[in-house]
Amino acid sequence: MPISEPFVPAALSIPAIPPRLPSRVLVTGGAGFIGSALVWALNGLGIERIVVTDRLGRDEKWRNLVPLRFEDYLEADDLMAPLERGALGNFDLVLHLGACSATTELDASYLAKNNFEVTKHLAHWALGHDVRFVYASSAATYGDGAQGMDDRDNSTAGLSRLRPLNAYGYSKHLFDQYAAAMGVLPNVVGLKYFNVYGPNEAHKADMRSLVHKAHGQIQETGRVTLFKSHRPDFADGEQRRDFLYVKDAVAMTLHLAMTPTAGGLYNIGSGEAHTWLQLTGALFSAIGMPSAVDFIDMPESIRAKYQYHTQADIAKLRAAGYTAPVTPLGDAVRDYVQGYLANDRRLGD
Repeated sequence: MPISEPFVPAALSIPAIPPRLPSRVLVTGGAGFIGSALVWALNGLGIERIVVTDRLGRDEKWRNLVPLRFEDYLEADDLMAPLERGALGNFDLVLHLGACSATTELDASYLAKNNFEVTKHLAHWALGHDVRFVYASSAATYGDGAQGMDDRDNSTAGLSRLRPLNAYGYSKHLFDQYAAAMGVLPNVVGLKYFNVYGPNEAHKADMRSLVHKAHGQIQETGRVTLFKSHRPDFADGEQRRDFLYVKDAVAMTLHLAMTPTAGGLYNIGSGEAHTWLQLTGALFSAIGMPSAVDFIDMPESIRAKYQYHTQADIAKLRAAGYTAPVTPLGDAVRDYVQGYLANDRRLGD
């Protein structure tokens, strides 16, 4: 049966996780996917003294903000000047989610300015004002995973071994390396998000999760299209990813943000790899239909950059005191489909 009230993971429903709640928070990218989910989660902890920045543009990202409670909104380009002159008041936490997250973006100069330079500027401000700084890195920094996906080696030598496969991943890797070289990485928290999916991603166009895209395909045709495998060691649909529900992602994020002893880079994932067929199977089950999958050739342009297996090692996250269980794939997909996609709902609706 459809879920009338979408569930909230235990980590968000029990405010005992954080030793001290922040009094005032700046959330960049706060109208976006994970950013708006963080504002929703902060609201659930009773925190409404929040300033949100983003670039609303021409899509419907603004709809993510409608159910949320916050003090003020600024366009991203209007943030730094009033922040630096003190016009925005005091903060004790910055959650920096603002970035271009398109893995297909080819303008490396734009990514360097938008993802690296802005993060650097904001981090210097936060550290200079003794404000906790938490920023979004990415699992894309690991590239094809040949060097592993271990978040424990935060040294400049360890990070220099990684080889991102796209400009987006490199723009994130640049700041990880910069923070390590400057010696400030232990004083901030960088979050290497894996394949996050869930409510509030509708505006992301081609960067939406497969769950969102496939749900639309099923409504139109009753079938789902997946890429064939172009490696002999992986059957079609058996490529594996670490899929993480956004409600778990924000619970992990806030735990680290509110744990003063946490510092450096952390993997934000489920710690388990599932195949695309397992994911689509969970989706068809949530809709109440038998699976029907077609396979098509992967475009030549992405074959060399395609990740066939990602799996987060979350031992460091667990060592930082995050003990909540990760929502099982089937339960998470069912909550997303029946609680949100079926009714075009956002978090907080």
